[in-house]
Amino acid sequence: MIKSWMVIGGVTLLVAMGSNIITPNDVKWFKRLQRPRWLTFEPLIPLIWTVVFICGAWSAYIVWERTKNWGLMAFYLLVEIAIVAYNPMMLRLRSLKVGTIIGAIGSVLGLILALTVLPISGWASLLLVPYVLWSPVGTFTTWKMMQLNPDDA
Repeated sequence: MIKSWMVIGGVTLLVAMGSNIITPNDVKWFKRLQRPRWLTFEPLIPLIWTVVFICGAWSAYIVWERTKNWGLMAFYLLVEIAIVAYNPMMLRLRSLKVGTIIGAIGSVLGLILALTVLPISGWASLLLVPYVLWSPVGTFTTWKMMQLNPDDA
């Protein structure tokens, strides 16, 4: 029998792989953009997102085991889709504004999800804190990049 943590982990991995739907030209566009001077942690971003995805999947597993609620699982999926949509949408459209909007939507959805699961499990909600904290940082960074690169906003 397939365990619920396997399904949740597998779905998380498959959806996360969707952020790789980008072309070399998309990456080239992004790499040429000017960044804020304080953005010294950029090499750590893949590690940060890995932690965020693992914590989110673990949170979903806890909530599933306690509730068996498909609606909550759909909400987790929606938040992950918002996370994953950031890169391909922003890069394909070459629009920092699109990235900022998607980041802001994801930030709000993540906060709502964390508050929604808090009565179900404090641990599940706590596991969403890395996303709730990190997503606004990424959104703010993209917004600052818009100001530094007005032609690419």
